[in-house]
Amino acid sequence: MSSSSADETDRLLRLSLVAVWLFTAVASIVELNGQSRQVLAEAGIASPQWLVQPLIVGGAAADLAIGLALWLRPGRIVYLAALVLMLAMTLVATVLQPSLWLHPLGPLLKNIPIAALLWHLYRRATP
Repeated sequence: MSSSSADETDRLLRLSLVAVWLFTAVASIVELNGQSRQVLAEAGIASPQWLVQPLIVGGAAADLAIGLALWLRPGRIVYLAALVLMLAMTLVATVLQPSLWLHPLGPLLKNIPIAALLWHLYRRATP
C-alpha cells in the first residue's frame, strides 16, 4: 500500500471513530431521560437522583471532547487519551454490569476493535 493510500485509510479510520464518539455524545443527551437513565439504573445507579443527570452529562461531555479532538486535533496524545478513556469506561461498565459482555449488540465487545484502531493510529502518528 502506498503512503498516500495508507494515509487515506488512516483518515477514514479516524473519521469513523469521530462518528462513534460524537454520535454517542448526542445520543446520551437526546436520551437523557430515557435510555441513558435506564443504562445507569440497570447498573445499579438510579439514586441519588441529583447524581444521575451529572453522570450522564459528564459522560456525554467526555465523548464530545474526544470526538472533537479526534476530528480537529488528531495526534498521539489524542489517540492515547481516547484509548485511556475508552478503557476506563469499559472497566467501569465491566464492574457495574459484566453482563454487557454477553449482550447481543456488543456494547462492550465493540471496544476491542476500537482499541485496535486507536492503537494503530497512535503508532502511525508523528510523535
